[in-house]
Amino acid sequence: MNARFLVALLAVSATVRAQQQSPAKFHLQEASIADIQRALVAKKITTVGLVELYLKRIKTYNNACVSEPMGILGPITTIPHARQVNALSTLNLRPPARKTWAFDERKARSMTNMDDNNSNMPDALEVAAAQDRQFKQTGKLVGPLHGVVMAIKDQYDTFDMRTTSGADVQYANDRPPEDATFVRRLRDAGAIILAKANLAEYATDGARSSFGGTFCNPYDTEREPGMSSAGSAASVAANLVTCAIGEETVVSIRWPASVNSLVGLAPTEELVSRKGMMGAGLSMRTGPICRNVQDAAKILDVIAGYDPKDELTAFSIGRKPAQAYVNSAAAKRLDGVRIGVIREYMAKKLFSKADEESIDIVDRAIDDLRKLGASIVDPGPEGALFQGCIARYAPELLNSAFTRQYRDLFPVDAAGLPQSDQLATLLNLHADPARAPQTLSLRSLNTPAVGGEGKYMMNRYLEERGDANIKTSADLISKARFYEDPNFPDRKQARQAAERATVLDTSARLQTRFAFQNLLLQCMQEQRLDALVSPMSTVPPRKLTAPREPNANGRAPIGWSFIGQQGFPAITVPAGFTTEIWDRVRDANGGTRMVGPVKANLPVGVDFIARPFDEAMLFRIASAFEAATRHRRPPPDFGPVPGEP
Repeated sequence: MNARFLVALLAVSATVRAQQQSPAKFHLQEASIADIQRALVAKKITTVGLVELYLKRIKTYNNACVSEPMGILGPITTIPHARQVNALSTLNLRPPARKTWAFDERKARSMTNMDDNNSNMPDALEVAAAQDRQFKQTGKLVGPLHGVVMAIKDQYDTFDMRTTSGADVQYANDRPPEDATFVRRLRDAGAIILAKANLAEYATDGARSSFGGTFCNPYDTEREPGMSSAGSAASVAANLVTCAIGEETVVSIRWPASVNSLVGLAPTEELVSRKGMMGAGLSMRTGPICRNVQDAAKILDVIAGYDPKDELTAFSIGRKPAQAYVNSAAAKRLDGVRIGVIREYMAKKLFSKADEESIDIVDRAIDDLRKLGASIVDPGPEGALFQGCIARYAPELLNSAFTRQYRDLFPVDAAGLPQSDQLATLLNLHADPARAPQTLSLRSLNTPAVGGEGKYMMNRYLEERGDANIKTSADLISKARFYEDPNFPDRKQARQAAERATVLDTSARLQTRFAFQNLLLQCMQEQRLDALVSPMSTVPPRKLTAPREPNANGRAPIGWSFIGQQGFPAITVPAGFTTEIWDRVRDANGGTRMVGPVKANLPVGVDFIARPFDEAMLFRIASAFEAATRHRRPPPDFGPVPGEP
């Protein structure tokens, strides 16, 4: 079945489903894809009217959320209850429409072609009008995502809007020549790309970019909204769009989803094409961020699958389920599903006061899974789900990496040569796993960096893009402006560090990825587990200008990243809200200290993790949990605007 026929079939199915359900009064806030399509079919709204409703919310809520007395590149101070998020950096509007809506030039589709009159580049309103005309003629939705208004993380190519990964760089043409593969698939399915989402510059840490500025958490605008995909998440949380696309190298889909009370899926890396991504790498995953599980499944149904332009997706051939992912996203019970609890990530005594309430919230989520009929495999508080398995298999599977990590067992001389028979020691550990180092655990396993990857992949992308002015990673340093604020990482230094690389070495990363996959799959199979459950993060988001909670016993304050980086899909679902939190402040000695408790209602997410390519299992678990708990709440400062249905 070819892709065009499948899209057409899904479009007819979407229309039939929408027609079969009795129309209710349409409300934009928290509207799902099904809500939107029912309203379109019932002629309660038009596609153009829908886009205009979102534009009204963007006009109202997507402005500067911090004080910038020295401009967008200077130091900032936070604003409590700013009622702004600054989540969307570029809007898909031609100049006349942008001026009619009174959006400033900074939101223009292109900064290098201000005329923007190419008839082959319709803007979001023009696309919506064309869909309305087609619906009027045929009575059918144009595709399974008709009426789905989306934001795309500015790390990904859109042929009609600027793509700079948040940087303020002097491209000759800030528009790439073509869409990223998944963006083209979204458009073919009827999605309307309304905006590019602000991101932490070059998809790294920190809620700020040189072009788009600082962005904020809609639940507390003085706090960070997550990692690099936080603009995508905040725009969905504040109901500026229906869904968004994010990218995750560490936790950049799941953490923003968690702290914005959203559903975020970081799928198996090989399932969604990376073609058209600035600086794609061996740990990067592309996935949807939505307000509910079913919408995330509908997005994945469209973007998943083999792309000849991304060799990694060859692994997906024959691995997608026979039925659409959305068919797995309507579960009510979990009878027969075995879920293991990763207690390694929930050990209160190893972390700090900042972690405790989030761990309690996830504990309640585990009880909810049990009530839904799931068989919960739980080693108990302070226990470890995989400790024995890791002690048995990690030394052999990791071999040389393991010997480097534990030099007390595998000593070397000044020249780095072994001072003992390492093979004999590994054999002894295999025979008696109890002799493994006491510090060896799921928390101590680390994903190695890839030497030269950042420079190589960025230069490959820029070569394929073919811009006349920005040709190399070095140009991104010399022909750009950077923000200067000690509260945020220095992006120029990060690019300069990447530029010093002269060798590409993926060997350690590929070997350990295979070893870790083998290890985790074996650990799951020994206990006959279908999936895992764990906190996404146990530390609430910090204030934008405050220090981070320090790492503790393998726990980073941004959340747990290790398993997802090995190719295991993970989905974050709202699990509740905090009542009080602990913050960090700087002390007089140059360090930090904890203060609190501070009353705060901030979202907390729970992670479900499955085997590679088993996203269907994730949707089954996540949808049943969501239906039973309904923890998602919209941010109270971002309610309906005047005239909004």
